[in-house]
Amino acid sequence: MKWCRFEHKKEIYFGIFEDPFITKVIGTPFENYELSDERYKLEDVKLDIPVVPSTFYAVGVNYINHVKKMAKIRGIEGITPKSPDVGYRANNALIPHNETIIIPKDASENIQYEGELVVVIGKVAKNLDKNNVWDHIFGYTIGNDVSERNWQSNDRTLWRAKNTDSFKPMGPYIETDIDLNSMRTIIRINNEIKDDFKTNDMIFGISDYLCKMTKYLTLYPGDVIWMGTDEVPQNIKDGDIVEIEITGIGTLINPVIKE
Repeated sequence: MKWCRFEHKKEIYFGIFEDPFITKVIGTPFENYELSDERYKLEDVKLDIPVVPSTFYAVGVNYINHVKKMAKIRGIEGITPKSPDVGYRANNALIPHNETIIIPKDASENIQYEGELVVVIGKVAKNLDKNNVWDHIFGYTIGNDVSERNWQSNDRTLWRAKNTDSFKPMGPYIETDIDLNSMRTIIRINNEIKDDFKTNDMIFGISDYLCKMTKYLTLYPGDVIWMGTDEVPQNIKDGDIVEIEITGIGTLINPVIKE
């Protein structure tokens, strides 16, 4: 099932997408809800981010090919993480499908995409184990972890390198029924394929992260965990169109402009 959030007549609703229609939902997907009798064509509404998380988590260095390729580029030895490690991102950076990624005037040319699978939590989760972890996942969406690499290297934290307004496109849908082992992530810039990798080929899997995280913190319905990327990203620039496609979910598309 494909869930979405959409704007119609300046109001935001959850909906279920069955091409070409969105059925408006009364309530949220995380509680008891009802299907309304209102249906809209996709072209008649504006998609919003599919969920507003209470907390927004992001995984780094979680694909072995990414470790090896980045180490080779930098001329250093690639170090594989010994355990799952996670950080935070900011909601102000989130934008939906088709919204514009805005590069600040003072940013360098080293602005790069990162195509990522995003896990959406469906139930309050604490002290999960391998037997119940999957029951707490609502579904999956797509994220583009746009990053300014000079700021990432030189600032003490990632506050602007990762969290500048518009640097976190997410969407277009949350898919609740997918086969992780058959998924691929494909990134296109201006219709040209730049990367194509197996989505689930992670160093530490989704269950590894959720089990470790919930030893220390509580996850809530709607929280998201971005699972990292396998590619060595290239720079994006004013006028580019970035597409991130993940099997079974859809394609997240965002144009780029510079202030």
